[in-house]
Amino acid sequence: MELSKRMQAVADFVTAGYITADIGTDHAYIPIYLIEQNISPKVFAMDINEGPLLRAREHVSAYGYEKKIILRQSDGMKALEEGEAQSIVIAGMGGGLVVKILSDSWKVTCSLKECVLQPQSEIAKVRTFLLEHGFSFVDESMVLEDGKFYPMMKVVPPSKVHPSEEWTKCQIRYGKLLLESKHPVLKLFLEKEIAVKEGLINKLKKQAGEYANQRIKELTEELKLAREGMSYYDL
Repeated sequence: MELSKRMQAVADFVTAGYITADIGTDHAYIPIYLIEQNISPKVFAMDINEGPLLRAREHVSAYGYEKKIILRQSDGMKALEEGEAQSIVIAGMGGGLVVKILSDSWKVTCSLKECVLQPQSEIAKVRTFLLEHGFSFVDESMVLEDGKFYPMMKVVPPSKVHPSEEWTKCQIRYGKLLLESKHPVLKLFLEKEIAVKEGLINKLKKQAGEYANQRIKELTEELKLAREGMSYYDL
């Protein structure tokens, strides 16, 4: 099974030996890869819609993995029991939905050993939720594929003894681990962010009115954070 660059990076975050649940599995590409590469001994391929599960079933059958990949129709993790999996993958969904899935099945979430998350939007919202609820960040990565940037993270669910982490606004926006590791793809993203925001500010300065002034104020603050992120690469 050959995965896209984004999906490969997500699959690489799964710890070898862990039973995994792929939430929103779609075609079941990640579960098939995890079994094929002997990364996971068993995978739950879960999706809320029947259509994707039918396609997933066809792919799983074609590879002969019916005994190792368990397909379940599920709203998020609601069809997953505590202790059935050690790792979950939630990739390709909006950040708000990622937070909702983790929250709606909180007992299951806390029973896991790791969560591999790749939100498509509202990344800062996801990071904020994780930090506020005591998750520990193990790793972060970012890939550039077909002109789009995809950040992802591997976190450990909260425990009673886990101390809360405090991140700056810049670290929440761009990823503390990505910044500290001087991730090359994040640098490309920051360069683009800075160029786009500077261009927008220059255009808005030629306009008059309350809206233009407000947007300039907002963009100036965002530009400040982007430049702060870029400063990590000067260290």
